Amino acid sequence: MEQHGAGTGSSGTMDLKEDQIQLLEETFTRMRQPDSSTVMLVSAEIGLSEKETAQWFKERYAKWRQAEGLPPECGSVKD
Repeated sequence: MEQHGAGTGSSGTMDLKEDQIQLLEETFTRMRQPDSSTVMLVSAEIGLSEKETAQWFKERYAKWRQAEGLPPECGSVKD
């Protein structure tokens, strides 16, 4: 299995297969912060728990924000 940079917190990184990463990235391209229904559907399709899937999106969003030169966490407009 290929390792992907999205971690699971203090427990390390998730081991994701290429097809799982592809679906996650495709979904991320369409919606950066998916709602709970979307997370549930994606997690069922790729075989991860909803918690793991939501964590992947949270970490991927932080990574995207950093790449855009924004703080990794969402804050107020004044941040």
